[in-house]
Amino acid sequence: MTDQKQFYAGVDWASESHHVFLTDGDGRKIGERVFRHGGEGLAELAAWLTATSGATEAGQIQVAIEVPHGPVVETLIERGCQVHAINPKQMDRFRDRFTLAGAKDDSRDAEVMASALRTDRRCFRLLAAADPVVIELREWSRMAEDLGAERNRLTNRMREQLWRYFPALLELENDLGAEWLLDLWEAVPTPAKAARIRAATIAKLLKRNRIRRVDATHVLAVLRTPPVKVAAGTTEAASAHIATLIARIRLVNRQLKQAHQRLDTLTARLVPTEATEPGQRKQHDVEILASLPGVGRIVLATLLAEAFDALQRRDHAALRSLTGVAPVTKRSGKSCIVIRRQACHDRLANAMYHWARVAIQHDSRSRLKYAALRSQGHSHGRALRSVADRFVNVACAMLKTGTTFNPSLAEQKLSC
Repeated sequence: MTDQKQFYAGVDWASESHHVFLTDGDGRKIGERVFRHGGEGLAELAAWLTATSGATEAGQIQVAIEVPHGPVVETLIERGCQVHAINPKQMDRFRDRFTLAGAKDDSRDAEVMASALRTDRRCFRLLAAADPVVIELREWSRMAEDLGAERNRLTNRMREQLWRYFPALLELENDLGAEWLLDLWEAVPTPAKAARIRAATIAKLLKRNRIRRVDATHVLAVLRTPPVKVAAGTTEAASAHIATLIARIRLVNRQLKQAHQRLDTLTARLVPTEATEPGQRKQHDVEILASLPGVGRIVLATLLAEAFDALQRRDHAALRSLTGVAPVTKRSGKSCIVIRRQACHDRLANAMYHWARVAIQHDSRSRLKYAALRSQGHSHGRALRSVADRFVNVACAMLKTGTTFNPSLAEQKLSC
């Protein structure tokens, strides 16, 4: 293919239409068109690129686009085009080569991407068709995150209403979305009801929800503490509000449970079933990552869904940049400033934070590293990012060798 003539196209995508600019290997304009978003429009886009360029094979057409996923990318890859992605911030810098005044429009952006791909292909990332399981895993991972955020919003609103008239209930459980606490509020919605309910009723409720850390006597003692004085109608209004919130919290709880089950199923499907050589068993990426301290269901699913390509390549530098653990150094003369990396994947950065946070609770070496960094004056966040950076290094080493995490092995000892 290197001996064949190449064509370069830039696609400035949008929600309703996509602007396409096509050039030849010397940068001369061949054509320019706008295609509406939809099945017919995207099929027409792919056909137009082949017909207008005159390419004998779709692989001769190199396409540049800012978004690395979506129907435009999938359509072009399915037709055989070579699709390359570029970060919008890099795209903004390439635009300066065409206009110093900062002018911007769809036609110019499409032309800039086509030109930049022709001259600076190393700055782009070649895209490939994603594994169907990874696509589904990414969607369920994002849905689980959205459901968790929605659950937090609803429980915070419930906390606010309980604080108005029934603060005693807040002392029994930190997670107001827990099913047993929702059942308890439905049985005891007001302080007046708490004064009349029997201990046997509370005991049955606790037994049904398998709650053993508290007993009925303790629950009743907490609920029957002197209530706050409120204006007439406040208890009725707050209770009605909480009733609507509980119905929504229960729905989110069911959906979140379903999402977690689906994540487990999809993660298991990423493990190949074919046998390796007799007498040998090479660990799969899923098993390797899951063996690391601090990696749970959500962190594992996020890593596999959002950094699948980098994990497949064992690309340590790309993983550090994507997850945000690699700092940014600004050096000029005698000045050297190290700052936190902001240009990273937000979901991966959040996953790394929780990975490190849980790891320092269960892994002694991570805990010692965190304590040493804190004693040197590093902030909580910076210390956690350093712990996460170490785990990225360890994970890449284990993925290359196909071994699971074992803290007792001497080769896995890293300096703090």
